[in-house]
Amino acid sequence: MGKTEGMEYIFDLAIVGGGIAGYTAALTAKNLLLDYVWLGQTAFGEKLSAAEKVTNFPAISGSGREFLAALEAQKNREEVLLTPCRIDGVYAAGEKFLLTAGERTFEARTVILATGVETKGQLKGEKDFLGRGVSYCAVCDGALYKGKKIAAVLSSPAFEEEAEYLASFADMVYAFCLYEHPKLQKENIRVCTDIPLKIEGDKRVERIVTGKETLSVDGVFFLKNSAPPRSLVGGLEADGAHVIVSRDLSTNIAGLFAAGDITGRPYQYAKAAGEGCVAAHSARSYLATLGK
Repeated sequence: MGKTEGMEYIFDLAIVGGGIAGYTAALTAKNLLLDYVWLGQTAFGEKLSAAEKVTNFPAISGSGREFLAALEAQKNREEVLLTPCRIDGVYAAGEKFLLTAGERTFEARTVILATGVETKGQLKGEKDFLGRGVSYCAVCDGALYKGKKIAAVLSSPAFEEEAEYLASFADMVYAFCLYEHPKLQKENIRVCTDIPLKIEGDKRVERIVTGKETLSVDGVFFLKNSAPPRSLVGGLEADGAHVIVSRDLSTNIAGLFAAGDITGRPYQYAKAAGEGCVAAHSARSYLATLGK
């Protein structure tokens, strides 16, 4: 059965992502009697509840809210537990993995990535400056910018707390909020209404460019639900925003699997559920090779 705490405890399987793929992997892991932990910000996410109608999933023909209610009822009935957190790093360490969520740490022998994919695309220069001024984790890297000027690109109000956390270190935070009516309170946060177009610099980030101005910054934080897979797992083979997987959904890193939108199109619930199931079975097969 899934547990909610991971500190100083090695799980058989850690599932990263609260959507359909992650949930199905967790449900399958429970039925396979694996000692798992399911990690995600929220169960099933915002996209499902906003769907006007779901017609491509077996036995479901209704609104996204109706589908969500059915999933929640099953999750509660089957006692599939979600540990609310946002994983910011996955590190291979011998025959186990270390997963970090801010100051929290989880250990597992296998991992399934089911974090979804950011469909809006990356900013020009975002990929080029990863690790050289571009970050996706305020808690991990915020302290590195004490007294400096940074930009933060927020995908939703859920990340306003992280932007204000950054402002506790930085001299100035230029906040690009990709939604209406932001409610940021810190005096050293300037809400920018223009759309960021690209990041520029030499060896590190030096500027963020919009349609109206160029701002000098030392770093750019992208605060969103789905970070590029290679920023989450070092050495992971990917094709753009998608993880490269084999038929059994294994990646190039032994013990690490991926499922759902993160493995590529079609971005559909039926595909996500099927891959979550396959990935959990593949994780069990891999554990058998470890004698577990």
